Formats: sequence, C-alpha cells, structure tokens
Amino acid sequence: MELDSTEITPIINRLKRAQGQLAAVTGMLEEGRDCKDIVTQLAAVSKALDRAGFAIIATGLEQCITKEDASMNKKDLEKLFLSLA
Repeated sequence: MELDSTEITPIINRLKRAQGQLAAVTGMLEEGRDCKDIVTQLAAVSKALDRAGFAIIATGLEQCITKEDASMNKKDLEKLFLSLA
C-alpha cells in the first residue's frame, strides 16, 4: 500500500522535527547537561515518533476502508499497530 502524498506531508514534517529533537538530545549528552532534561527531551522524541507511526497506520487504515486496498488486510494493520505499542 502506498500512502497518498498529501496525507504523508504532515507525517514527514513531524519526523523532521523529531530528527531535530534527537540531534538536540545528542548535543545535550555531549555538553554534559542535566539527566532530567535529557530524559525529558528523549521522551518527547519517542512520543513524536510514536505519533508519526500511528498517523501512518491511521492513514493506511483509512485508505483500506475507502479504497478497498487488497494489499493490506485487518491482520496486517493490527500487527503494524501493535508493533508501536
């Protein structure tokens, strides 16, 4: 299943922000910043990645329902969903 390019643009933007956040976490570690601050930022990166994954799955699910895409079935989508849990 290929995702609609208009649907994935916000997901790509979210991933780019997460990439920047992760680079900031690496910088914080290299600078010897406070552990609490580092973990807080790392949790934000993790949440951003989870949200991107769920958005991809939601888009795929919507496409399967509305376009009757035979390349993904309910079991495949469930496995993808659970892989993020």
